[in-house]
Amino acid sequence: MMTRTHWAAVTAVVLALLFAAGAVTLAAGNGNGGEGGGSAAAGRTPAGDSADAGFARDMSVHHQQAVEMSFLVRDRTKDEEVRRLAYDIANTQANQRGMMLGWLDLWGLPKHSPDEPMAWMAAGDSSGRGDHGGHGSYEARDGALMPGMATRAELTELRAADGRKAEILYLQLMTDHHKGGVAMAQGCADRCGVAPERSLAQGMVDAQESEIKLMADLLKARGAAPRP
Repeated sequence: MMTRTHWAAVTAVVLALLFAAGAVTLAAGNGNGGEGGGSAAAGRTPAGDSADAGFARDMSVHHQQAVEMSFLVRDRTKDEEVRRLAYDIANTQANQRGMMLGWLDLWGLPKHSPDEPMAWMAAGDSSGRGDHGGHGSYEARDGALMPGMATRAELTELRAADGRKAEILYLQLMTDHHKGGVAMAQGCADRCGVAPERSLAQGMVDAQESEIKLMADLLKARGAAPRP
C-alpha cells in the first residue's frame, strides 16, 4: 500500500508534467512581446524577487537538508519504521527539489539569490498581504538558513548517534524541519502566482503536517517527544 509520502511523490511528478505543458504556453506568450500588466498566472515569467522564485530557491535548500538528514539516519538505525519514513522523505523531497530547480531554469532565473533567505516572505504578495508570522525577518544561526533547519552542531550530533538515540534525534530534528517547511509552503500557497507551484506548496503543507503527527507517534513509542 502506498504511503502518503509516496502519493506526494507521484503528485509531484504529475505537477511537473502539468507545469512543463504550461511553460510552453508561457514561453510563447513571452515570445510575442506582450508587456501588459498581470502576474505569472497571467502568462508572464515570475520576477527574480517574486514569491515564486524565492520559494523555489529557499525550499530547494530546505529540502536538501531533509534529504541529507534522512540518509544519515538510514545508515544509523535498523528500525524499519524510521528507515521507511526516512526513505519516503528523502525520495519525495529530492523529487520536489528537482522540480523547483527545474522551474528556475525554465524561468531563466538564478538558483541562488543575492537577497537574504526568506526575503520573499517579508515582501508581501500581489494581494498586499504582509509578512506571515514574522518569518521574513528570520535570522540564520549556525548554518540554519531558514525556519526549522538543523544547525551544524545538530547535524554533527546526528552523525555521531546511532540506534535509538539516532532515531529520536532524527524524529525531533525532522519535526522541527517540517514545521518550518509548512510555514514556508503556506507562504507560497498564499503568495505564489504560478498555479502548479501553489498546488505543490499546498501538497507540501498537507503531507508534512501528516508526517509531523506520525513522527509524534514514533517518538512517543520511544519514550520521547517533540522538542518544545
